[in-house]
Amino acid sequence: MINRELIRLKVVQLIYAYYQNPGKTMDVALKELNFSLSKAHELYQYLLGFLINIRQYAEKKEGMRAARAERLGTKIGSNSPDSRLAENQFLRQLDENEALNAFREHHAEWDDEELYVKKIYTLFVESEIFQMYMDKENFDYEADRELIRKLYKTYVCNNDELVDFLEEHSLYWNDDKDVVDSFVLKTIKRFTPASGEKQEILPEYDTEDDHQFALELFQTTIERGEEMRDLIRGNSKNWEFGRLAFMDVIIMQIALTEMLTFPTIPLNVTFNEYLDIAKIYSTPRSSSYINGLLDHVVKYLQAEKLLLK
Repeated sequence: MINRELIRLKVVQLIYAYYQNPGKTMDVALKELNFSLSKAHELYQYLLGFLINIRQYAEKKEGMRAARAERLGTKIGSNSPDSRLAENQFLRQLDENEALNAFREHHAEWDDEELYVKKIYTLFVESEIFQMYMDKENFDYEADRELIRKLYKTYVCNNDELVDFLEEHSLYWNDDKDVVDSFVLKTIKRFTPASGEKQEILPEYDTEDDHQFALELFQTTIERGEEMRDLIRGNSKNWEFGRLAFMDVIIMQIALTEMLTFPTIPLNVTFNEYLDIAKIYSTPRSSSYINGLLDHVVKYLQAEKLLLK
């Protein structure tokens, strides 16, 4: 699950933090990197589990509605929003998933968690997406799964209030949610009824190569830090080095390390990835001069036969 886009983001965050804490050893820093990446996978499992919480909340509401009707001696309809979410075939399969249940056994519910479950539940059932679904005559597995995918994409992705809630519970989830949301949506699409409770969810890493990429990029960036900064300093004629934002220097330092350390990664991939990161962490103008300065350094390295890409 943890791809190189997320790895680069984490490396930028933790290299910046490393320089803010000069007493930190490399071993401690690498352990923090591993922990931070594992927390991203934890967020992925948590967000899938959040959908289970919504189903269970709907089931509880439907049970209360049925109990009240029995107490009053009245009948209830069989096609309420509560019953439709409680009986949603995809959500029931998710609720029975062995891998997710193993994770949830070790995740204590937060005191304020139900409040956010209620908020997202309300957004779901009051949405036009849900109303169109309720108008259907037949509710098959495909329709149930597609409903949840659409609701998640519309009301869980880009939900600033939910982002704030998650960050209150883990600083390591800062800026992770956008990337992790894409993996949740991918997982929803991959579920099939035939797989039942054995349906696989995404592992922490697709390959060990990605894990090694994270460790090597981080460690090499630190070890060759002065060398990379000298390259930036020596090629920053149009940009006074001392006035460059520290985060911008960090982003360029990591980008240059990647270019010089991983020959199989195309230059345009490295350029684009770190320019996107600059748009997140730097000023609006940063990506423009980072692009110009990196291009200047790359041309110098190529002319000196130090970069063979």
